[in-house]
Amino acid sequence: MTRYKRKLTPKEIAALDDKDIDFSDIPELDEEFWKNAKLVEPDKTTPISFRVKDSVLEFFKAQGKGYQTRMNRVLETYVKSQQG
Repeated sequence: MTRYKRKLTPKEIAALDDKDIDFSDIPELDEEFWKNAKLVEPDKTTPISFRVKDSVLEFFKAQGKGYQTRMNRVLETYVKSQQG
């Protein structure tokens, strides 16, 4: 088991042998854990087409990759605020 002085990249992590990975800070998943575990299904998305103002779209696109996800989060936050 080796400690690293810097954070490893995903590629470096994938190249490690299991014996070289430090699992000491990960708790064992015992019977108690599985007895109380609940399956959490991800909230699915549905592809749709709708119109937004150019200024709104450009604002989100200017923030980089993932703009549709950010737009969805804004809408989701609005919905939750309206539900009380």
